[in-house]
Amino acid sequence: MKRAPYGAWESPIGTALVAESDGRPGFLGAVGDELWWTEPRPDEGGRRALMRRTADGAVESVLPAPWNARNRVHEYGGRPWAGAIGEDGSPVVVFTNYEDQRLYVFEPDRWRDPLPVSPAPAFPGALRWSEPVVDLERYEAWAVLEEHTGPGPTDVRRVIASVDLTRYGDDARVRELTDDSYRFLAGPRVSPSGSALAWIAWNHPHMPWDETELRVAEIVGEDDPVLSGVRTVAGGDGESIAQVEWSRDETLVFAGDRTGWWNLHWVDPHTGERGPVHEAESEFAGPLWTPGSTWFQILASGDIAAVHGRGESRLGVFDAWERRLSPVEGPWTDWAPGLAAADDHVYGLAAGPHSGYEVVEVDTRSGAAKAVAAVNEAKVDPAYLPVPEHRTFTGPDGRDVHAHVYPPRNPDFEGPEGEAPPYAVWVHGGPTSHVRAVLDMELAYFTSRGIGVVEVNYGGSTGYGRAYRERLRERWGEVDVEDCAAVARALAAEGLADPARIAIRGGSAGGWTAAASLTSPAAAGVYACAVVKYPILDLSGWTGDETHDFESQYVYSMVGPPEVLEERSLERSPVHHADRIGAPFLLLQGLEDEICPPAQAERLLERVQGKGIPHAYRTYEGEQHGFRRAETIEDAVLAEHALYAEVFGFAGPDFELGLKP
Repeated sequence: MKRAPYGAWESPIGTALVAESDGRPGFLGAVGDELWWTEPRPDEGGRRALMRRTADGAVESVLPAPWNARNRVHEYGGRPWAGAIGEDGSPVVVFTNYEDQRLYVFEPDRWRDPLPVSPAPAFPGALRWSEPVVDLERYEAWAVLEEHTGPGPTDVRRVIASVDLTRYGDDARVRELTDDSYRFLAGPRVSPSGSALAWIAWNHPHMPWDETELRVAEIVGEDDPVLSGVRTVAGGDGESIAQVEWSRDETLVFAGDRTGWWNLHWVDPHTGERGPVHEAESEFAGPLWTPGSTWFQILASGDIAAVHGRGESRLGVFDAWERRLSPVEGPWTDWAPGLAAADDHVYGLAAGPHSGYEVVEVDTRSGAAKAVAAVNEAKVDPAYLPVPEHRTFTGPDGRDVHAHVYPPRNPDFEGPEGEAPPYAVWVHGGPTSHVRAVLDMELAYFTSRGIGVVEVNYGGSTGYGRAYRERLRERWGEVDVEDCAAVARALAAEGLADPARIAIRGGSAGGWTAAASLTSPAAAGVYACAVVKYPILDLSGWTGDETHDFESQYVYSMVGPPEVLEERSLERSPVHHADRIGAPFLLLQGLEDEICPPAQAERLLERVQGKGIPHAYRTYEGEQHGFRRAETIEDAVLAEHALYAEVFGFAGPDFELGLKP
């Protein structure tokens, strides 16, 4: 092995590989004996391609560029497609196209040109569709309709609506099935007999992990059916229901957290009688950031395949007769919330420390599991890939702080004798979310060059029960900052990280924590620099017209109600304490970001101007919240590497960062 400065090691993991590996398959679904899903295409402007795997195992992209199966419901987007088998045995598929947000129908085996079946909106993006359900008996689709009624981001209403699949373009026909008395609707599910509809609903100021309701109605009428007897049968009163499915006997199975954990329960929609399916101190669901997420599926046998875990998410099959949960074996350590079922086979998205997410098929009768699509191929020798160490650190007041530690790893290099490596604290977004210990080529880019990474699931993260999740309640900008700093200090005290060369970086809510860590007394002196991506920077401004409708009242639970919000925003927001920033920072921003608009980043820049703090601001045309284009991803990685090189004192990439005071 060669000795070389940490950060300057040579690595086969380049920015092109990072960009190529960005994103993962999503939104699995069975259409007859075929499997369909979406896949990212960073090299095609970040579009999502619609894919199919036919009965003979052949995999193909269904629609060429520029078709983009993605929608902007809640701005993050929800499930964009659904399909069913027509009378001739071929698939009929509906999907939302990102450019115009309209709903399209097409039959890939008969005619390939999609036809718009939802009307053109009054202004771009005004009508958005998510989680369609296809009914070929009536030849219509039911979906959540998000209608933007005015210029403001909170001028929004949402209903479940029916779209006629036989009428196209200007003749499109839409019928609203629910009223708009609930601000948010998700997860419409038609009962096996077609006689009832179930869905999840909630209102501001709640987020879906705070409190939701399970709603049910009868479907009445043949030609133009309507909903009758609409009622709430579960949820509310502080319970979050994240997913619901119908069983064969038309009982509802749902994931709710009344016990303090998202566990599986059942309810009779007619009598209201309910009970547990399986209770454990383990999560069987997660935060509903993406409408259409599926953590469990009911199989033809009546058994239930479920993603579950505490900190990690594994796949298990719950035997409905023996009341026993059996794990699915394989090399995968994490399963994403994207299960689909076909008879007694379940399909999921699974990954591990040395493999990204791939489509995995599980035969629940035999237990056999194999990757069948988006199969990971070894792009580099695994010796260059990081190996996570799962740690629980001690935070303020003795509280647990969960994290994944990735020391530098490269078979060709080691650092200078007696020297500890630099580290970057990676902060996940959300903040009501968590980070998984699976292969991330962007992370491997840095660890293979001699920069350690620690991903912190700070208090407020999901995966550890409701109590851990609510630790952040009204303390955003405090608990997250304290927990990340506690982990950084612990690594330095153990001699694993150089205390003078620790960075913090994050995007979205993680960008908030990274920026707040530069101005908070709780993290004073911990970080030598920061990378802040598409951040929230002013809490009082993160309401109303300064963000999108979905999160426009999120800040009330994370920081405090309106009567204290301004005061706490002044105390915690980086834009109000720019004079405390003493470390260099890099700010990265998409110019079409509706969630964290560029205005907040520009406000911070105005307040650090001329104060002698080295900083750089890089913006990206055509990027929204999170980066999807290959050229953007590569530029952002090189900029981050260049910042570390300049601050930590090693030879960096050939890249002009442009730091200025």
